[in-house]
Amino acid sequence: MKRSLKWFSVATTIGMIFVLLGGALVTKTDSGMGCGSSWPLCNGELVPADITPELVIELAHRVVSGVVGLMVLILSIWTWRVIGHIRETKFLSSLSFAFLVIQGLIGAAAVVWGQSDFVLALHFGISLISFAAVFLLTLLIFEIDKKFEAEKLIIDKRMSLHIIGVTSYSYIVIYTGALVRHLNASLVCPDWPLCSNGVFSLPDNLYEWVQMGHRAAAGLILIWVAYITWLVIKHYKRDRVLYWGWIICLVLVVLQVAAGALVIFTRLNLYIALSHAFFITCLFGVFSYFLLLVYRSKRNQMFSKEAIQITQPNSELEL
Repeated sequence: MKRSLKWFSVATTIGMIFVLLGGALVTKTDSGMGCGSSWPLCNGELVPADITPELVIELAHRVVSGVVGLMVLILSIWTWRVIGHIRETKFLSSLSFAFLVIQGLIGAAAVVWGQSDFVLALHFGISLISFAAVFLLTLLIFEIDKKFEAEKLIIDKRMSLHIIGVTSYSYIVIYTGALVRHLNASLVCPDWPLCSNGVFSLPDNLYEWVQMGHRAAAGLILIWVAYITWLVIKHYKRDRVLYWGWIICLVLVVLQVAAGALVIFTRLNLYIALSHAFFITCLFGVFSYFLLLVYRSKRNQMFSKEAIQITQPNSELEL
């Protein structure tokens, strides 16, 4: 049964990636209204009569989201029953399904009633939280046989603050990137990294502000991750999870920035744009795992202090 749960959790995690990329595909191809203003049916029909590429993309995204949503629900109940004794399981199970429902409702509301671009930009970030919860559930499941465990890892205060800070900040980067897409501001600045002809100047309008704000935010997270990776290589070589985890983060954030630049140079090549979304999805998943480790580390340190307080009086009595 545990082996089946492992395979199912991996399949659900991959399914969540397809949901995220499908949502990005809908946005990048302007297929959000491919099924008209009706939901969940297309143009109010069970079998649409007028088939267009936009309709196929939007309908496929709805079907995949529905199937994966059912998989997330099954995974949540299954993990609750099998590994519910693990402290984080119930919280992650509830979080994964709740945020998937929220992102589905936002998508439905956008189709039926319409939403501002600033609200729609939240859609990708909400889906990412659901993906991260499913991803962490999968890691918890693989910890059952102790083949994937960092339960006893102790993370000091400085590294903990970096992890919490960069993970929180990454959500700002994600939101600004989504806002660029929803405002159709991807090519408002034809050059990179500066807006036009390599000359520095302040943005002239909202679209340029959003585009250049996202580039600045992405540049800062690249510097931040590079600095943390340098700290880890210098001070945490013995902690293999931190060591290799941050090297992976650095690789992902470099790929993310490079893909963002190539999106401009290739004039919105669809495959590069989707890879841009894929890299940030993986990066946020690793950040989320680090957050879990920070929580566990603080819990372990708290238990250690309580154990010392309990044993010290006994030692004094023996003396």
